[in-house]
Amino acid sequence: MRVRIVEVGPRDGLQNEKQRISTEVKIELIRRLAAAGVDTIEAGSFVSPKWVPQMADTNEVLAALDLHGNINYPVLTPNQYGFEQALAAEVKEVAVFAAASESFSQKNINCSISESLDRFSPIMHSAQQAGIRVRGYVSCVVGCPYEGEIAPSQVAQVAQRLLDMGCYEISLGDTIGSGNPANVARMLDAVLDHVPADKLAGHFHDTYGMAIANIYTAYQMGVRVFDSSIAGLGGCPYAKGASGNVATEDVVWLFQGLGVETGIDLTRLLDATAFISQALERAPASKVSQALLAKRNTQ
Repeated sequence: MRVRIVEVGPRDGLQNEKQRISTEVKIELIRRLAAAGVDTIEAGSFVSPKWVPQMADTNEVLAALDLHGNINYPVLTPNQYGFEQALAAEVKEVAVFAAASESFSQKNINCSISESLDRFSPIMHSAQQAGIRVRGYVSCVVGCPYEGEIAPSQVAQVAQRLLDMGCYEISLGDTIGSGNPANVARMLDAVLDHVPADKLAGHFHDTYGMAIANIYTAYQMGVRVFDSSIAGLGGCPYAKGASGNVATEDVVWLFQGLGVETGIDLTRLLDATAFISQALERAPASKVSQALLAKRNTQ
């Protein structure tokens, strides 16, 4: 049995860091992740530098990577202009974001869910012509910071729409980390009635410490792709001081214990953890990394 881990640290993890992260540090982090066996690494985002200044050097990061090798370096493209930048950079995959919450969609991109999906049509058409794969993300699949609980049927509708538009995979994001095995299972039951498990990925935040439990639940229900972030990079902007993305090290440790292959060398992954933690001058959020790095330092 095997799962695929999509590393989102260099993009989703770093994008909200207040201190400037140099291009060189981002490139070195990506190289260390690749050396550990991670074969899908979100490398950046073509959004306005005005809104996400940390991603302003995405072109420079991509220029330093082998975009035609065995490792995939997808980037976020929120609009047609962003897609054209990605196309010029010669990436093989882009990502688009929608939400399962009307309030979240309105407050973040000033349009309804339906309108946001309509905006993706030109991107889907251009990507198909260029032979570029498109991954769809759905935010707030369990809870919303404005609406509270989200109906599973709403998540299913958005996921199916993205699939019908041509997304090869749909990543279901527990944006505020309010998921638990029970409500995650209810959400997946609804989605699986519309989208097959082999087209789904799980993107769980660890705000309340439930991310690993939710990943295990999704795995038991047939999901085989999971997003995660090295060292647990990325906070939750809707819960001050709370952790965000589940740590890649913790996910690898989980599946290693289950006897499930990830293709990732945990020892080498710790090198990436140590590197970015030193660059950010703080300890990793990953419990596994804290334990293993402490053990390494005493040997």
